[in-house]
Amino acid sequence: MTTDFLQLDASGTPRSGRTEWLTATVREAVAEGTLPVGAALPATRALATQLGVSRGVVVEAYRRLADEGLVAGHRGGGTRVVASAAPAPPDPVPAPPPRAEIDLRPGLPDLSAFPRAAWLRAERAVLADLPAGALGYGDPRGTPQLRSALAVWLARSRGLRVTPHDVLVMNGVAQGLSLLAQVLHARGERRIAFEEPGSAGTRDQMVRRGLEIVPVPVDDDGVDVAALAATGVGTALVTPAHQFPTGVVLSAPRRRALVGWARDGGLVVEDDYDAEHRYDRPPVAAVQAQAPERIVHVGSVSKTLAPALRLGWAVAPEHLRDELVDAKQWADISTPGLGQLVFAELLSSGGFDRHLRLVRTRQRGRRDAMLAALAEHLPAATVHGVAAGLHLMVTLPGEADDREIVARALEAGVDVHALSRHRLGDGPPGFVIGYAATTPDRIREGVRRLAAVTPSAATGSRAR
Repeated sequence: MTTDFLQLDASGTPRSGRTEWLTATVREAVAEGTLPVGAALPATRALATQLGVSRGVVVEAYRRLADEGLVAGHRGGGTRVVASAAPAPPDPVPAPPPRAEIDLRPGLPDLSAFPRAAWLRAERAVLADLPAGALGYGDPRGTPQLRSALAVWLARSRGLRVTPHDVLVMNGVAQGLSLLAQVLHARGERRIAFEEPGSAGTRDQMVRRGLEIVPVPVDDDGVDVAALAATGVGTALVTPAHQFPTGVVLSAPRRRALVGWARDGGLVVEDDYDAEHRYDRPPVAAVQAQAPERIVHVGSVSKTLAPALRLGWAVAPEHLRDELVDAKQWADISTPGLGQLVFAELLSSGGFDRHLRLVRTRQRGRRDAMLAALAEHLPAATVHGVAAGLHLMVTLPGEADDREIVARALEAGVDVHALSRHRLGDGPPGFVIGYAATTPDRIREGVRRLAAVTPSAATGSRAR
């Protein structure tokens, strides 16, 4: 017999197991929310009659549920659900690895420097005049206000040849590169040239999008363009303003060669990931201005404001733009508009430039603290890329296993990257160490602990 209550049917249940069956069925309905807190259960006599079971079966089931704290009887109000049952525990999820006491990983900005007051003023200015329509689904290319503000700022600060029409707003550089790889793959490309060494995270992202990595060596002048040309690959992803991880700036002869390679039919993807941070040298203009029809320029606020904003941009040539916009629209419709409008206000008001000046001063002090600590505790190391950015590269003499050293450092409470992590081939051991997110005293302590687990940490010191 079937009852209206939970569509229960006791006919297929053995008489000896009906109490367990009814208890489990009601318990499951409570856990799933089918019977929410406050829901009334049928009277025991009525439910027993409807199910064709003895009243004792229902009474015992209700008693067991009451013992579990799920139901309770109320004088004059029958039996009601009083608590939610915990659903069956899911499969155990591995706990995330413990976070190191001192975090010296590269790529982390100083989140404590986020300009909260300036951002709040910009947000209030935006909301004061924001029409209701601006809160709807946005243009996949980005808001006109941010695209216009970025075109002006990129031309002024990075030397780009750009109009608002050229700018596409993305959820950070990660999305821009992912969508670009998707478009290239759809066009039939299966390989992409990549700096060696180069960012492991970006390299893995390209692989996940179906592109084979073709390594191109980097030396003191930057990426070897002659070696790039010899690969026969049609697209190259480079970091010319501040190569990751070496910190090398692409030399003038190499810049001319790279532009020539692009004009001969190659496509350059210029990742301008931290060019705003410079201390001991003048700014280096982006390569895009020399061949805008053959160079995709990508950047974001992840290293200048905060990664959580998920705001980035791609300045794309005409022949790629429609496909990128289409891929963006299918990916997520558009980047959230309110953050775009606030950042546009920050750019236009000069608040962003003021923030960068403040941050550069702070980062220079942290960079200097890192250099002093390395000279004291790792004098045998050679330090690279000290003039700009948010990280340093350190190479070690000998043939130490840098991954093993990094593992020991993590046990000692310090997190850094092994240089070999960012390389596909062989090369000297070393570290890639960030300093932007850590105070000078913690930097000194972190380097001291790192040196304590590094063999041959003493003798000879050089910086490049």
